[in-house]
Amino acid sequence: MDERRTVKVSKYLSKHLRHQPERIGLTLDEGGWVEIDALIAAATAHGFRFTREELDHVVAANDKQRFAIEGSRIRASQGHSIDVDLGLAPATPPPYLYHGTVARNLDAIRSAGLKPMNRHDVHLSADRETATRVGARRGRPLVLSVDTGAMHRDGHVFHVSANGVWLTKAVPPEYLRFPESH
Repeated sequence: MDERRTVKVSKYLSKHLRHQPERIGLTLDEGGWVEIDALIAAATAHGFRFTREELDHVVAANDKQRFAIEGSRIRASQGHSIDVDLGLAPATPPPYLYHGTVARNLDAIRSAGLKPMNRHDVHLSADRETATRVGARRGRPLVLSVDTGAMHRDGHVFHVSANGVWLTKAVPPEYLRFPESH
């Protein structure tokens, strides 16, 4: 499977497992799971064919491990804009986590902090390299440090997804450390 096809199938899965399952006639369970056979059949019925082998390749090859397979079911690991309960237990974060963004967002972040926008949670990375890659999707990346140790002590709840993305409802500005040059 070539890289272009891998990306195309991955984006299709993200759209329909995170945001618009109903668009192809899927109904996810409360945890965001759907039977793989139902997903493949729905995609085929709506003009986007892929095989189980291609699906397995996309899941295994995805550097961010965006999808999880459990038995005969699949779901997106996080990033949903639809209502799902990933069943993640609260977790104690490391002292600092990181968030990748771009300069044009800094004024809003300085005043309101990090908000989930069209998702359920703010996504934080365990290392600067990952946060840099996340920010680079929108332009020249800037990495913010988040004082998650202080947030946790102050009662903010954190979860960590199966693929290592840290999730929290919001990050107030007082917990953020901005790059020196901005």
